[in-house]
Amino acid sequence: MRLAPVFLGSLARRRMATLFSLLAIVLGVALGMAVQAVHQAALSEFGRGLRTLAGQADLQIVGPRRGFDENLYAVLASRPEVAEASPVIELEVKRAASEETLQLLGIDVFALARVTPALLPRPNEPADRLATLAEDAIFLSRDTQTALGLQPGEHIALQTGTQRTSFRIAGDIPGAAENRRLAVMDIAAVQTHFAMLGRISRLDLRLADGVPPDTARRTLQVLLPPGVLIEAPQAAADQAGNLSRAYRVNLTLLATIALLTGGFLVFSAQALSVVRRRTEFAFLRALGLARRSLFAWLLGEGAVVGLIGGVLGVILGHGLAWAALAALGGDLGAGYFSGLTPTLQFQPDVTAAYVALGLLAGIAGAWLPAREAATVAPAQALKAGDEGALPGGHGHPWLGLGLLGASLAACAIPPLAGLPVGGYLAVACLLAGSVMLLPRLAAGIARLLPARGPVSARLAAARLGAAPGHAVVAAAGVLTSVALAAAMAIMVASFRDSVDQWLNQILPADLYLRAGKAQGSNYLDDTLQAEIRAVKGIERSNFTRHDSLRLADGQAPVALIARPLSRDGKELPLVGTSRPDGGPAIWISEAMQDIYGWRVGQQVALPLAGRQVNLHVAGVWRDYARQTGAVMIDLADYQRLSGDRLINDAAIYLAPGADAGQVAAALGALAGPGGLEVARPGEIRAISLGIFDRTFAVTYLLEAVAVAIGLAGVAASFAALAAARRREFGMLRHLGLSRRQIGWMLAQEGALAAGVGVIAGLLAGGAIGLVLIEVINRQSFHWSMDLRVPWGSLAVFASGLIALAALAAVLAGRQAMRQDAVLAVREDW
Repeated sequence: MRLAPVFLGSLARRRMATLFSLLAIVLGVALGMAVQAVHQAALSEFGRGLRTLAGQADLQIVGPRRGFDENLYAVLASRPEVAEASPVIELEVKRAASEETLQLLGIDVFALARVTPALLPRPNEPADRLATLAEDAIFLSRDTQTALGLQPGEHIALQTGTQRTSFRIAGDIPGAAENRRLAVMDIAAVQTHFAMLGRISRLDLRLADGVPPDTARRTLQVLLPPGVLIEAPQAAADQAGNLSRAYRVNLTLLATIALLTGGFLVFSAQALSVVRRRTEFAFLRALGLARRSLFAWLLGEGAVVGLIGGVLGVILGHGLAWAALAALGGDLGAGYFSGLTPTLQFQPDVTAAYVALGLLAGIAGAWLPAREAATVAPAQALKAGDEGALPGGHGHPWLGLGLLGASLAACAIPPLAGLPVGGYLAVACLLAGSVMLLPRLAAGIARLLPARGPVSARLAAARLGAAPGHAVVAAAGVLTSVALAAAMAIMVASFRDSVDQWLNQILPADLYLRAGKAQGSNYLDDTLQAEIRAVKGIERSNFTRHDSLRLADGQAPVALIARPLSRDGKELPLVGTSRPDGGPAIWISEAMQDIYGWRVGQQVALPLAGRQVNLHVAGVWRDYARQTGAVMIDLADYQRLSGDRLINDAAIYLAPGADAGQVAAALGALAGPGGLEVARPGEIRAISLGIFDRTFAVTYLLEAVAVAIGLAGVAASFAALAAARRREFGMLRHLGLSRRQIGWMLAQEGALAAGVGVIAGLLAGGAIGLVLIEVINRQSFHWSMDLRVPWGSLAVFASGLIALAALAAVLAGRQAMRQDAVLAVREDW
């Protein structure tokens, strides 16, 4: 007996339910695939660029942003472990009067040829061999020249400090032609023009034959001053991957919830299909079809939906990835890989994994209905009608409560490899436990409904109370989608409100001034600082210096911020109380607490100017700008300990009655055109919140998709339920109910079922929102935030969803209501 047309043909006969299930799986797989493909493309491009810059180097000596003593070059180059050493200055430089920035490398062309030949500059004029040593010569990669619209022989103006300096484009960099931001100059010229005299940023080392890198690292590290470390060339790529991994995994988790919703749709479609085909299965069983074969064929129906959904999903996912790269870049708007132009790559193993996820979702959704169909006795199935076989029961309340309890325990699990695995497990337990408790919730709501009222309302309430298990079929998809939307709405509202308050606290001045966003090459010297203080209308100016510190192997650099601070740090958004001790102190961000384990009151050693300085941790402050950690120190203490007098930006407080516009114009006139950027705090706040909203753009998309899938689930479930209840509708027609009244009954059933899902989803979403805020975000990004629930938005969203669900239930049941009342009950004669 050929059974494929019997089982697989049923998918075509119930087109709408199959389409919705397929669409949910397609979207879940596509979104996950897109996030993975974009992130992998960005990481690949980032790593390729680093490999070009590292060349044949086995190890790299790295230090703070402002560099380290160049005499270290001679010390290491003479070591027997080192075959060749190449000094490098690496700066981000700003094109004058523009927002464009370049990655500028100052190189020793003679040492470079033996370590990183791919970065060797090529003069435009073959006879001009000394161009690589000229103080005014700069070499741009081919793609950089194209992006800037420049040609060899022309000049490019770069901002050095706050001044405009013109450089001649003397040639290109053939080994790094595709880098769109790369520029190379002689190292001495970079030191002269960019205030780096006597300092270098990096040393690339090629080891002697037979010297293991680990051995060399241990031997050479003892020769290095504090704050200068030895790393493998791929360390920066690993650090970038670790930083962006949590963001990618969290987005993938959201896509997985959309895929989970697709699995629930497969479950509801299969469960109702089994109900409608009970008699068919009974005949097949009577003809000799084994229980195991019936189970396998029904499982195969779900597998087909999952497989097709997985294949279509990965195709759509690659399309979405291409669009996301074009619109948002390789960081999906989060800022991890700004400036890169990644190329999408096909990954067979990842693609196969996502196809398998779609297949698994289909099989998982079909498992329980297939098992139930295989256990029903043929005689019982032939005797009972469709409506008698509709799923009922009160679920598994004790298992549901156990899962909710397990979610609390999962929140206590520490992060594994930097990922909040316990938080993800808690979310899964909350969702599963909520679904298990849905029938109990439905029965409880039914008992609270009034016993009087229109017939249609009483019938809808009676059905909810008599068969609360139906709520699982119709509302499970709604629950997961609403839980996701509510959790994300609570988390985003809390985060945005906390960021807004944070910005208000860290931006108290009337005006803010900076030399440029390229903090390594744009600065204010002592003379300009004095001129700023002397501008008419300024009551006081607080200057800030930005640097970075290397504290531990394998960790990204930590931001160092030096600014005027009071003894108790009251200017900062402190978390808890401060504990100053009278001596030099630092205030650390929450990330420093989590990553390095520093605590308030502790004495820590900080590497400043090549030496260890013992400082007191006076407090912890909230920082939403730097995920890798930040250390704040009073500017006077920093200048005394480091000897660094340069400044990057200033907070300007106006005298009473001073005009902000006039003061801003006067400040801008202190440097060349575009040399100083002056902004009001409101402008900075608006830009920052705009970046925040762009970062969460992908999240909003995932929320919308999940809600649409949940609504589609209500429509599909009620279409199948209405078809299975055609004899019930016929009997109601015989008893005098009109089609309009049955339609109202269906609308109220849809509203009640969706209401059950919405209430459970809001409760689960609130709990998941707390997990996102207190566990997942804290462990992923090391940020705390204040809870804010957008009650109004959630109420409008819930009401709208219930109304749409009622409409969907009516539209889905219209086909069943069209049947003549006599024909509908003919099987009962």
